[in-house]
Amino acid sequence: MRLDTHRTFTPFALEREMSRWEKQVEYNISESGVWPITLRELVNDDGFLDELLDTPLDYPHAQGRPLLRERVAALYDGATPENTLMTVGGAGANFLMLTSLLQPGDEAVFMTPNYLQLWGIARNLGAETRTFPLLDEDNWRLDIAGLRRAITPNTRVVCVCNPNNPTGRVLSESEMDAIVEATAQVGAWLLADEVYRGAERESQNITPSFWGRYERVIACGSLSKAYGLPGLRLGWVLAPPDIVEACAARQDYMTITASMLANHLAEYALAPDNLFRIRQRTRRFLREGYTVLEEWGAEQGRRFVWLPPQAGAIAFLRYQPAVRSEEFVRRLAETESTYAAPGAHFGVEQHIRISYGLPPAFLRKALDRVGHVATSFE
Repeated sequence: MRLDTHRTFTPFALEREMSRWEKQVEYNISESGVWPITLRELVNDDGFLDELLDTPLDYPHAQGRPLLRERVAALYDGATPENTLMTVGGAGANFLMLTSLLQPGDEAVFMTPNYLQLWGIARNLGAETRTFPLLDEDNWRLDIAGLRRAITPNTRVVCVCNPNNPTGRVLSESEMDAIVEATAQVGAWLLADEVYRGAERESQNITPSFWGRYERVIACGSLSKAYGLPGLRLGWVLAPPDIVEACAARQDYMTITASMLANHLAEYALAPDNLFRIRQRTRRFLREGYTVLEEWGAEQGRRFVWLPPQAGAIAFLRYQPAVRSEEFVRRLAETESTYAAPGAHFGVEQHIRISYGLPPAFLRKALDRVGHVATSFE
């Protein structure tokens, strides 16, 4: 059998560029989660530490350890462990969801701006892609008319991100209802990337999930963003049991399962007392970091503007110099040893995405370097 090596492939531009720069620069502010937790900070129980050290480095349950799946399901009203599949990161969950649902020629509809992994997967599967916007000129509110135009009788899946990456905006209840109504009208699947639930800056309340609003909802979650545990590489699919089974069958071809240690540590992190402690830590980083960002922004005048994010450790900054975002970020990396994510990688120019869920002194030094680059273009 001869393999076709000339098929068109769409690389994931954001992650390709991040992998080039994020470990090379002094100040990486391109990540979208809060400052990672150390293992020492996470494990504050000597009894659990002994248990962890005695853990056989075996395969865990293929769909995730039973108690872990129970604890993930408890994050969603009406969910059960049978609705839950543990995956290698939220990225793994996204890949499994789309490859389980899309065939070449199917139509997939995407919110923009967005984390464009799902869009790229759909293109690489041979699907037709359509988009609907959040409106920059209207504080990133949902364009409901644009949503309805984008969804057609041929639409197989509708993909949203809430809280939104990169803007940090949370959809209102009426916007969520509009998305569900438009999706249900054509019987499509609604894929909801909800990895920033639990990282609310303005509220102690958790962002409502799309789960349970429609029988064809699939939600993706992760320990990377709101929990400060990206190094565990652990995410999940929350779906009807037949879709969980379809995703699990595809995971058999990829990773089979996430690691035993990741399962064990995630189970510990999601225990009620630890979950509360981690969320409080997340919100402390968000509050302190956003204060630094506001102070810096006031000094910059109109050079940078942004909508105050409601959730997530990210802000989507529009900058004044009329220069492409990839050029802005390239100069930032090469001259200031600092890296932010260019707006072009989210489908929007003249913006950069920065993380503010960082230690205040680190964040301030990085932002000052961003300001230096902006002035160099003036």
